Amino acid sequence: MSAKIIYKSYNQNDSLLFPVSLGELIPENHPVRTVSAIIDRLDISGIESTYKGGGTSSFHPRMLLKVIVYSYMCNVYSGRRMERLLHENVNYMWLSGLSRPDFRTINRFRSERLCDGRFEELFRQTVVMMNEEGLVSLKVQYIDGTKIESVANKYTFVWKGSVEKNKARLEAKVDAVLKAAESVLAEENGECPAENVLRRSLA
Repeated sequence: MSAKIIYKSYNQNDSLLFPVSLGELIPENHPVRTVSAIIDRLDISGIESTYKGGGTSSFHPRMLLKVIVYSYMCNVYSGRRMERLLHENVNYMWLSGLSRPDFRTINRFRSERLCDGRFEELFRQTVVMMNEEGLVSLKVQYIDGTKIESVANKYTFVWKGSVEKNKARLEAKVDAVLKAAESVLAEENGECPAENVLRRSLA
């Protein structure tokens, strides 16, 4: 007679009276917490000054900024992919407070609110601060002297890896990441030409 099979408890939590807090699912030392804490300390008055009163409510610019900065540091540049992660990834859900802007909102924020160098400076500040604390570096991969075209658009952030101490080199690599992100944004914006024309006519 074979022994009885015993399975671990399995419950998809649909019937729980009190849902699990998202914060309980993220380790205290996870990089997403560091990104959030750093951006909470940054001065974003330049971005806030682009908003006008009245009309419908807007997604909080600090929340959108956190989502975009964390995405870039995870080598995610597509607004569509950010939208998907806000629905599927617990780190993004926690970071956004369960807000779920669609990719058009994310890309419009990037194109209209983060222009004129506003985002670049904030992104650099975040990367440099994390780099100085030994939490992140930028690495480009080579094999036999040949640069590898990876899914991370050539450059990959390495959490808690070997830290690049040369600030000038680090910032040069940050520039490469920003250019890659800009290219993806332009491509996605180009997929909605009618929407772009309408937005310009209303500006």
